[in-house]
Amino acid sequence: MRTGAEYLTSLNDNRTILLDGEVVHDVVNHPAFANVAKTVAELYDIAADPANGMQYHSEEIDGTANLVFSAPRTPEQLKARRVAVERWAKHTHGWVGRSPDHVGTFFAAFGSHADVFEHPERDFAGNIRRYYERILRENLYVSYAIIPPQYSRATTASGWEGDYIQVGVVGETAEGLIVRGSQMLATGAAIADEVFVTCIKPLGADDQDFAVSFALPVDTKGLKLLCRRPFAPQASSEFDYPLTSNYDEPDSLVIFDDVLVPWDRVFIDRDTEKLRRQFFDTGAHALGNWQAQTRLTVKLQFIGAVARKITQVNGTEKIPGVQEKLGELAATISSVESALLAAEYTATSDDAGMLVPGKRALYGTMGLQSEIYPKVIEILRDLVGGGVLQLPSGVNDLHSDVTRDDVRRYIASPNVSSEERIKLFRLAWDIIGTEFAGRHQQYEMFYAGAPFVVKGAYTFRNYGYEKHVAELDEFLASYSHEPATSASNA
Repeated sequence: MRTGAEYLTSLNDNRTILLDGEVVHDVVNHPAFANVAKTVAELYDIAADPANGMQYHSEEIDGTANLVFSAPRTPEQLKARRVAVERWAKHTHGWVGRSPDHVGTFFAAFGSHADVFEHPERDFAGNIRRYYERILRENLYVSYAIIPPQYSRATTASGWEGDYIQVGVVGETAEGLIVRGSQMLATGAAIADEVFVTCIKPLGADDQDFAVSFALPVDTKGLKLLCRRPFAPQASSEFDYPLTSNYDEPDSLVIFDDVLVPWDRVFIDRDTEKLRRQFFDTGAHALGNWQAQTRLTVKLQFIGAVARKITQVNGTEKIPGVQEKLGELAATISSVESALLAAEYTATSDDAGMLVPGKRALYGTMGLQSEIYPKVIEILRDLVGGGVLQLPSGVNDLHSDVTRDDVRRYIASPNVSSEERIKLFRLAWDIIGTEFAGRHQQYEMFYAGAPFVVKGAYTFRNYGYEKHVAELDEFLASYSHEPATSASNA
């Protein structure tokens, strides 16, 4: 089983990471990536220790693999998978949204439904199956870029002026496809092993050149990652920015300068129908988002604990209005927890024998995520009040002869030291007020797509209105429109 040290060593390659107009040559030690890479390394060490229960015997490779990459076929396996995902999520408290188990989950479903990728001339089905086996065998960290760049929302790629803004096929050789263009949003790609590139957005008949699906090593020649501004380097200390310091996973635009994609790494070649089928006919969209909801549940529980402790430190927990806020927070978080378990309980086996989490419960909670996360943040913001503004400038104020005595006297609470109070409130600020916090609110609101798409395409279609409308029709048919007979005429 891969260790954290082996993972970090693998990042010393020829990847092209672009930041502040320069190429980052040492990802492992660069301040933008070092700490979050260390966090991922810790995840690998957790999985590598048999005592943590994250290993299983994989039939696909006839060997030991990481449970977070498993394709569940029984209720027991589905539960074990969730517990393993939770084990990783609890280590990051849910703040690493695209840890290796996310995209790996999609490939568990892809590999179990290789027939969806069949091609009359090339062995794309074999490619997807073998790639999944590589993930199992090598414990790969695969990121993905599956959304077109925001060049225009009015048209799809074929209608855009310019030379391949969205990644597409510009040529074909005996060795493979030549692709050019870009794709977003490759969260974690700068510290991943490989990047999976495809398009989840529906494409039209004229968009065939852009209907591709493939995976490449991050250090592939001609592949570049243009990173957003990182927040970790601005964190003055772990004490002052505990989340920013450790969990600032990079987001990148992936750029392809006429990159060769070898045939054995192609899964779909210019086929708009299969582009959609890969996510929805394989169960990958449901299984992958169930992993995401597991991680989100852990994150919300963590935020809830911060809110509760804030009220304890402030001595406000017995105020009826504060209890109401904590109750609202508890109701909101427990609804997500319940939906997660309901999806597990209502999972069904598909034609390939893979258990797919219940879509009604899964997409039901996903439909509200763009409202739930801001609501949770708003409750925490309300409970901390001005406490997050009444903080010293940094950890040095706790130690300096100039400021130490004043800090200890004035920034404290009954039975709570200055250090404990400031530590808690700095954490709260990193949840609600920093750039890292703002990025996470945007991320949680849009991680599955625009809210109107999530509600309209996923929640609405998977609720099962038909059954209830049929029951309603039966009720409506049970009484007539004949005039009522008065009691006097009876």
